Amino acid sequence: VGKYPQGWNPSDCFAAIPASSDPAHVVELQTMFDDIMAGKHGKVPDPNKDFVDAPAAVDGPTLDRMREMVAERSSICIYDSELQQETLLHFKVDHKENARMLTHFYAFVFFQDWKQDLWSKRFVRDHIRYVDEIVCAAARIVEAVRKRAKAHSAENTQGEYDSFHVRRGDFQYEGVKIDADKLHAESKDVLAAGPGSYGSLYIATDERKKEFFNIFKDNYDVTFLDDYMHLIKGVNPNYYGMLDQLVAYKGRIFYGTWFSTLSGYVNRMRGYYSAKEKLDGYELGHVQSWYFTPKAKKAQMTKYFPVKKPIYMREFPVSWRDIDKGIGEL
Repeated sequence: VGKYPQGWNPSDCFAAIPASSDPAHVVELQTMFDDIMAGKHGKVPDPNKDFVDAPAAVDGPTLDRMREMVAERSSICIYDSELQQETLLHFKVDHKENARMLTHFYAFVFFQDWKQDLWSKRFVRDHIRYVDEIVCAAARIVEAVRKRAKAHSAENTQGEYDSFHVRRGDFQYEGVKIDADKLHAESKDVLAAGPGSYGSLYIATDERKKEFFNIFKDNYDVTFLDDYMHLIKGVNPNYYGMLDQLVAYKGRIFYGTWFSTLSGYVNRMRGYYSAKEKLDGYELGHVQSWYFTPKAKKAQMTKYFPVKKPIYMREFPVSWRDIDKGIGEL
């Protein structure tokens, strides 16, 4: 039924969308990428060093935006004249062909026209979201968590709370499944810092034995999704992970699990919220989020980093930073 674009692997290339159906735009994109890789516009960008807290302007020249998008990939996959004639493009999963679209949409698709780029990011932000049943159930829980936080501290008039996502269970990345003592040691200083530190903590987790978190109960008023089951009677249990996400993303400070896509999406939602409310650091896409481990990754969300591999390990601020720019020009 659909056309499978051969070789479109997000680890090896990114999809370049021409500004129009004019074949000249296809040539422009390919030539631009080739020149970048040949060093004609300076050294090939290193995503661990270049563009860190110095992103390309979202409405900047195509060259600047493409240089930031390279992310150590060796080619571009162009939506060329032939593919533009297809009714449907199908991205299949076939390990024999190394075909698996394990990536974020914004980390794979590059638009020559910056207005199309930002429109696509706004579309995903505004329309691809959880259904109302999930959002409304999460809102009831957030309200209850805030009420509990206010009761815990008379000074906490806004009901602020901090949040964790602790992934354990069958998670294949054993290196980030650490003991509760280390979780506490890695987070206590950040949780104690700044205004809004009132000692209320919501923990999103797949750990069934909640006594695992006893060390936190000695220092915080700890609460879990289990404490709010009376508010979500009749809600499909398959939605519980999504509810945990939505409650966790509203935390003042968030600590997540590296490599977890659940933690990753919490951070993207926090990015959307930070940009909307113009919180500290929003101009550069910063969010007040941390990771427990690895130590080198702990504070990555508090800085702007361009897309880099492995792409699925976290979300990147290019998906939320300044994406409302140019709305008045459409």
